[in-house]
Amino acid sequence: MNLLEGLRIAIWSLLANPLRSFLTLLGIIIGVTAIIATVAVINGLNLYVEEKMITLGPGSFEVNRFGIITSHRQYHEAILRNPELNLNDAEAIRDRCSLIWRMGVKVYHGAEVRYRNRTAQGVGLNGSTPELMRIEAYDVESGRLIQDEEDARAAWVAFIGADIADNLFGQLEAVGRQILVRGRRFEVIGVGARRGTVFGQSRDNYVVIPLSTFRKTFGSRDSVQIVCQVREPGDLEQAMDEVRVVLRSRHHLRYNDGDDFGFISADALNTLWKNLSQMIFQIALFVVGISLVVGGIVVMNIMLVSVVERTREIGLRKAIGARHRDIRRQFLMESVVLSAAGGLAGVLFAWMASLAIRFFTPLPAVFPLWAPLVAVSISAAVGIFFGLWPARKASLLNPIEALRSE
Repeated sequence: MNLLEGLRIAIWSLLANPLRSFLTLLGIIIGVTAIIATVAVINGLNLYVEEKMITLGPGSFEVNRFGIITSHRQYHEAILRNPELNLNDAEAIRDRCSLIWRMGVKVYHGAEVRYRNRTAQGVGLNGSTPELMRIEAYDVESGRLIQDEEDARAAWVAFIGADIADNLFGQLEAVGRQILVRGRRFEVIGVGARRGTVFGQSRDNYVVIPLSTFRKTFGSRDSVQIVCQVREPGDLEQAMDEVRVVLRSRHHLRYNDGDDFGFISADALNTLWKNLSQMIFQIALFVVGISLVVGGIVVMNIMLVSVVERTREIGLRKAIGARHRDIRRQFLMESVVLSAAGGLAGVLFAWMASLAIRFFTPLPAVFPLWAPLVAVSISAAVGIFFGLWPARKASLLNPIEALRSE
């Protein structure tokens, strides 16, 4: 029996009982759908995090009071241990770190912003130096960015996000109008280009004012965030070491003491996210593996039933010259075709699930192009593993006893 003939018989056997075949493959379909949908979400999140959530460029890093916090315990320990960073720390970094090309400082609060009878709630209020706005590359839709002289004289000016402009001014030109930020009047000098959303949260709901104005108006006791940029991305680690030496010296830390400040960089955020997504994938793979094993057991059970149902057929084939390996190959091929069909169905369902996730939830999902090949390969491997015993049992049937069976 050649390969094409065996494949034809296997497909005919699959189509002869479509409902039983579908129920048999349900475990494999669910497993393949789940693993590919999970990979699609993680793949989309990787691109999403890289493009939208990580705003620091390859040559930039941030120094702040906490660094990257991954647990409540770590956060509470940092509150008790780490002092607030101030402008003197920033000036020391500027003066003593030779690899720092540009440096900006910012603080962040929440605020309510009003224009006449319109109000925007939950607005991110940033007090920033003009240099920071250049480092973080704010794109301008209209107007301009905050200038150095405005920060020097603590001017009452504001650069607003696109959502603020839409909510407060509608079709009106925002530049040149007066808004109230926490009851204080500011002149809008620029509107940022739209940046979209992250997991359904707007990135355009912000107001930026000069840092000096923020500290003069709303207080100067907040810990500042210091963003540094180097000319060459390859100097990033060395520049961070320079900053570490300066701050440890200013904070009078001993050699064995840990840092009482933290760093955030694009590489660190990417590493953190990749470790998290890898852990999620491993958990999902374990859960899906159970589903595939269950599906394989069901396939084996159905193939054993098929051997019993087709005992006379097996005896007849052996009587006209079929060898043990021909019978074994036929049943093994049927098991592989059955499982591979479940893998293909799982790919189809996973593709539809990816589209549904992308359009109906804030989660991104990018369907992996390699999914069909991997899914069919894994499903075929499941079919081979769980089809070996039924195929062997069929091949060892005695033809005379098989022909006598009813």
